[in-house]
Amino acid sequence: MRLFAGICAIALTLALMGRSQAADITIMITDALGTSFDEIAPPFARETGHVIHSVHGPSGGLVRRLKAGEAADIIAINDTGIDALIKEGKVLPGRTDLTRTGIGIAVRKGAPHPDVSTPEAFKRALLAAKSIGHTDPAGGGLTAAPIMAAFEKLGIAKEIAPKIKLAAGGPTGRVSTLVANGQAEIGMQMVSELMSNPDLDVIGMLPAEFQLITVYSAAVTANAKEPDAAKALIRAMAAPGTAAIYKAKGLGL
Repeated sequence: MRLFAGICAIALTLALMGRSQAADITIMITDALGTSFDEIAPPFARETGHVIHSVHGPSGGLVRRLKAGEAADIIAINDTGIDALIKEGKVLPGRTDLTRTGIGIAVRKGAPHPDVSTPEAFKRALLAAKSIGHTDPAGGGLTAAPIMAAFEKLGIAKEIAPKIKLAAGGPTGRVSTLVANGQAEIGMQMVSELMSNPDLDVIGMLPAEFQLITVYSAAVTANAKEPDAAKALIRAMAAPGTAAIYKAKGLGL
């Protein structure tokens, strides 16, 4: 019911914006926001007549693509990434914060749920697992560094190295896919991404000592072809009614 009310609130916000001349909007958006955006974008498109083209991927990978000259009107990634792009002149000043999330832990649906509630329990679970999945640091994802740091702090980095399975990021290279297809017995990624896969059970969050809470933001790019339409889409992504949508997808912690 709250989710339905949220969608209705977004529709009302969009109606109040009014329909302007239709535009093609390209948005680069981090995988962590993907399923939420898939619910927010359609009512916006219907109410405004704008056509939305979304490019999904890990935050770091999207930054590289934008800096290499790939066209986009909006980029929606982690807040620190947006701030760096503003300093470099790649994005217009004035980011809009949307939501936040942390790193979750998942197993294949129906598989046993090891205890991961404390650092010691998490350590035992990793040592017992036959394979462990996380993002490839070379792919530009945000979660690899804190996860690898956790392995080091637990003193098991060398011991579990042979079990590690890396996900490249993007729609076909997610940690959730590694776990769902049996390549990784246990996987760690932004919890919103894990929750988007119905073949997984999220069994907990990375212990607080190792956790990374990430704020996701959006901003208009410096070379946007449709800056006004882009600003309208960002307003829709940050409208009050989106909170319920984000929460249902594991965001807004």
